[in-house]
Order: sequence, then structure tokens, then C-alpha cells
Amino acid sequence: MLNFPLHFSSIEDIWNTCNRFSNPQCKLLVNSTIINILNSIWYARNQQRFENKKIHWKSSISSIISSVTIAGNNSKAISLSMSDFSLLKKFDITLHPPRAPKIIEVICHPPMDPWIKCNTDGCSTESAASSRGIFRNANFEMLLCFAEKLDSENAFQAEIMGTMRAIEVAFLNNWRHLWLEMDYAMVVHALKSNTSIPCKLRNRWFNCKQLLGTMNFIVSHIYREGNQCADDLANIGLNFDQFTMWDSPPPTIHYAFGKNKLGWPNFRFVPF
Repeated sequence: MLNFPLHFSSIEDIWNTCNRFSNPQCKLLVNSTIINILNSIWYARNQQRFENKKIHWKSSISSIISSVTIAGNNSKAISLSMSDFSLLKKFDITLHPPRAPKIIEVICHPPMDPWIKCNTDGCSTESAASSRGIFRNANFEMLLCFAEKLDSENAFQAEIMGTMRAIEVAFLNNWRHLWLEMDYAMVVHALKSNTSIPCKLRNRWFNCKQLLGTMNFIVSHIYREGNQCADDLANIGLNFDQFTMWDSPPPTIHYAFGKNKLGWPNFRFVPF
């Protein structure tokens, strides 16, 4: 059935047979076959030795095939190709092809008037970090965007610092109905519970929470695919040595900005 010669000089040689298959479902089939063969031999010898019952070899083979078929059909192993189709069919096993990924439509929605929405983002590399954000009104017109190079240690701190900068900018511009949206779920959780804030950022963090006390404020999470405008500001933030603001969209975000304003979706592919 395997279509190649078998030469066994040790138990290791038997198990190494499984490594000749890259197809997960076929590898499981061979594993199951080896286990059931060894079990059948053990059972037949015990029946002969202790019960004086002789089991015919054809009966053992039928039992092995039946057990392997049950194991193959009840497993979740995936068949990645059709090359081993004939082997699986010899054991009457149903193929489990890879399922298509789940597709999620992600749309960045504008706020309702008089709310101002700010999408923020942060990133960290081995050599630098940055935060950025973009403020838009109910017509999804950009009010301003910002980018800032940071001395942050990790992406979480960069995200936190971007969030704090957005709150400070909103307060200075007297925007008292603020909707913050980001793709980092831990920051959303921190805004709701004050947990996980690094010690060196806590004073500034609690000052920002006091500023939020003077505003109508909501926070939400969005997948990265819907946070593209803020994400596309990354390179700008890394190239400037100081906090920088723009009152019109920089060229690097023109495409994403236009898609958002037109209500065009982005798509997130989630493998099963």
C-alpha cells in the first residue's frame, strides 16, 4: 500500500517510516497502522499463550484496517495534497482538505457630530520606536495628524505613548467629545481599567486620565487592517526626531485616507 520497500532492523526504523510523509493525514494513517499492528501482534500472542486461542492472521488484518479507518476518519489531520489520495482511499478514509480562511470585512467608521475620532498606533523596532495618530470629524475630514519618534522599549509602550499624545492634543484643541480607536487590544483594556501601565509612564498616564475626566470619551478596538491611516504614518514618525503635526494628509497616507473617506472596506484573513 505504501509503494516503497520496508527494511526494519529496529523499532526506530519502523517509526522513521512516518517521516517519509509530509501529508499530515497520511502520517497519522501510518502512525495508526504501526500502533495497531503492534497491538494486534501483542493481543494474538497473549491469546495463544494464556487463553490457548489462535487468532487467524486475516482476522488481525481486518481488525487493523478497521481501527485505522476509524482513527483516520475521526481525526482532524489535514490532507495538504492529492498525491496520497490513493493511500487514504485504500483505508476508506475521507480526505480533510485545508479549509479556506475566514474573511472579515473591516471598515473604519466616521464619528457622529460633534465627536472627533482619533486612530492611534505605535511600533517598536530594535533601533527605534514611534507613535502616531490621525484626528477626523464626522465627515471623515482630517483635522490633523501627528507622528513622534520615541525612546520606547517595546510596542506596548509605544502604543501607550501614542494614546497619551492623542489625549493631550485633543485637550489642547478643545475637542471635548473624543473617540479613540486603536488596533492594540491591551491599550483598550488599560484605558478601561488602568492596569499594566509601565511605572515610568504612570504619572503622565494619570494626568491624561484626568484630562479625559473633562471630556465625553469612548475607546474601541479595530483590526489593524482598519487602522491603516495611523499605521502608514510609521515611517514618518521614525524619520523625524521630534513631535510633528500636519493639518493636511501627508502623501504616505493619501491612499488609505481616501479609502476610509469613501467607506471602502479592508479585509482580514483569519486561518481556521
